[in-house]
Amino acid sequence: MCGNMRIKGIRGAITVRENCEKEIIAKTKELLSAIMEANDLTIDRIISITFTATKDLDAVYPAVAARELGMTEVPLMCCQEMYVEGSLNRCIRVLVYIYQEAEKKPRHIYLEEAASLRPDLVKT
Repeated sequence: MCGNMRIKGIRGAITVRENCEKEIIAKTKELLSAIMEANDLTIDRIISITFTATKDLDAVYPAVAARELGMTEVPLMCCQEMYVEGSLNRCIRVLVYIYQEAEKKPRHIYLEEAASLRPDLVKT
């Protein structure tokens, strides 16, 4: 990467209505697409992605959605989100490591009910 590029992390999350493969993949694609659009990203600038899902989501790995979006060479990891009593259910979270111009600030994306996780970062 060019000299003015830095490694940065972008956070994001989305909720799904139900624990089914189709819904998890569709919502994960929606989240990843929104992150890419908001940050003017191309796949070649993504270093890696870590996905977490709450314990009530086990129908499919969220990383399947990334592969279907063409991220076949991007290292992906799926983990179970730590359970905290009273926390948001049916939630997929991501941490996307990218190369980005030093002067640009990453835009974090929180969709659906996950907007409640970081209201300070959600644009109305």
